[in-house]
Amino acid sequence: MRKLVLAASMALLTACSAPQQEQLNFTPRAVLSNSNIVNNATFSLTSKDVRSAQYVALVDSGRSNIEPIHSKQNVRIALENALLEQFQSQGFRSSVNSENSVTIEVQELLVSIKHSVMENEMDAKLVLELTAETPQGKLVKTYTGSAERNGALSASNSEIELVLNDVANLVLREVANDRELQGYMQERF
Repeated sequence: MRKLVLAASMALLTACSAPQQEQLNFTPRAVLSNSNIVNNATFSLTSKDVRSAQYVALVDSGRSNIEPIHSKQNVRIALENALLEQFQSQGFRSSVNSENSVTIEVQELLVSIKHSVMENEMDAKLVLELTAETPQGKLVKTYTGSAERNGALSASNSEIELVLNDVANLVLREVANDRELQGYMQERF
């Protein structure tokens, strides 16, 4: 029994001392409205992440070494919270038992980084599908944001975070300014 406890302790200490993989801060910012378009219209909000892989960045240093980097935050939850805040600023209210629903589907979020000692190229893309559904029907919209950035030297994590968050904020701004979506939710919710 003593040997088992000692072996388990060693395994635990070894796991704790293993180097932790780098992670990025994913902090999308909601675009807040100055005025309500509705007054307490309710909806339920759900989201899903259908990306094939959970990393948010792929770093290619050109030496047959491609390193994935994950987000510290849950991508689905971060985007759901930002969109919820946006809708609430427009006068909508989240409710569990509403007959109106908004579903967010994260289809793609990735920053591809190719870098060497002298330069870096970053390409970011976010694809988000939003479905607003009522008993009278539904509206499905796909929002796509992309960003490119080139720089000298290799890309730092803070530069990758900047591009990652910029592309998310671009898509959130597109959702906030979508008159068709606002009109649909305003009329039917």
